[in-house]
Amino acid sequence: MMQGKTFLTAAAMVALGAVSALAQSAGPVKIGVLNDMSSLYADIGGKGSVVAAEMAVDDAGPVLGAKALIVSADHQNKPDIGSSIARQWYDQDGVDAITDVPTSSVALAVNEVAREKKRIALFTGPASSDLTGPKCNAYAAAWVYDTYSLAHVTGSAVVRSGGDTWFFITADYAFGHALERDTADVVKAAGGTVLGDVQVPLNTADFSSYLLQAQASKAKIIGLANAGGDTINSIKQGAEFGIAEGGQKFAALLVFITDVNSLGLKAAQGLQLTSPFYWDQNDETRAFSKRFADKVGHPPTFDQAGVYSAVTHYLKAVKAAGTKDPDKVMAEMRALPINDFMTKNGKLREDGRVIRDMYLFEVKKPAESKAPWDYYKLIQTVPGDQAYRPLDKGDCPLVKKG
Repeated sequence: MMQGKTFLTAAAMVALGAVSALAQSAGPVKIGVLNDMSSLYADIGGKGSVVAAEMAVDDAGPVLGAKALIVSADHQNKPDIGSSIARQWYDQDGVDAITDVPTSSVALAVNEVAREKKRIALFTGPASSDLTGPKCNAYAAAWVYDTYSLAHVTGSAVVRSGGDTWFFITADYAFGHALERDTADVVKAAGGTVLGDVQVPLNTADFSSYLLQAQASKAKIIGLANAGGDTINSIKQGAEFGIAEGGQKFAALLVFITDVNSLGLKAAQGLQLTSPFYWDQNDETRAFSKRFADKVGHPPTFDQAGVYSAVTHYLKAVKAAGTKDPDKVMAEMRALPINDFMTKNGKLREDGRVIRDMYLFEVKKPAESKAPWDYYKLIQTVPGDQAYRPLDKGDCPLVKKG
């Protein structure tokens, strides 16, 4: 035996695996909220997503005889950090499911850990449609939206209204690339033209050089394939460059209500956007949003609302299955219809895509807003089977051909 080294026999390794499996099956259900707590996406999910998960746990009551537990961590928008946290949570900390995970590059890394460990991931924050396409995973669900739905609802509406030439300002990572790709496909299919694009590092403060390129393209539409702080900076700095006065329009392809609040209605008015949820849609959305706002100070983003929805459905499936076993729980999640304040008769498909209605909203003019956070007016409801990619078109290996 070499000094300082410890070697495990095959039997010991098997025993260690059995102990790990036992740790996963014992104890209360544990859910990890993994997101950006400190940077450009913190308002979208952040601590608000943790509150939403805790609300879902409170509303669910005891699950398998005990109240579920919530843990949380900041992935700092870095795939290596996100996957490392996921691995520790699944392997050592007894976490049964991970939720939220904005930043598609991080989500794709966490998705691979979930696949390897056969543990559940409920994605509400990331947008890349690849999560339910080539990278689909039997243990993962994309809960509220994706780049395909953003492109087909917002992109189609903009092209229909005459926006037939585009230039993209794109976040240079998996999400931005997927959103530009999916939107460009919509533009071209409708007879429009993409005149160019520019790739921008995540969390950029100065967009001047990128905006000048977009301006010089003479495209009618400047497509913002970015999110959060990057979208806010693009639009604010675009106003300083006189983008609108020059006859060009922004198409903000992913907008959260916190972005509109940061921009203000004067800057954001007239923006059309796709969302799976708005706090002021009906009595149910208003009731949930009031409870949330009492804890957080503002209505939920659709990501935060989605965390509540995903955790609620997951806990309902655990109760129905009578176990935390991931295969049995995922089977129940697919079998049970999804019904809550933001989703009616939703369905989790075998590729991991949740099918639910999407909405095209327009940001109100300042004079139209009657109260704080009264920002949207509904333009169109798009049924889920029209908003999302057809099951046989995504190249998901889990989907049977023919």
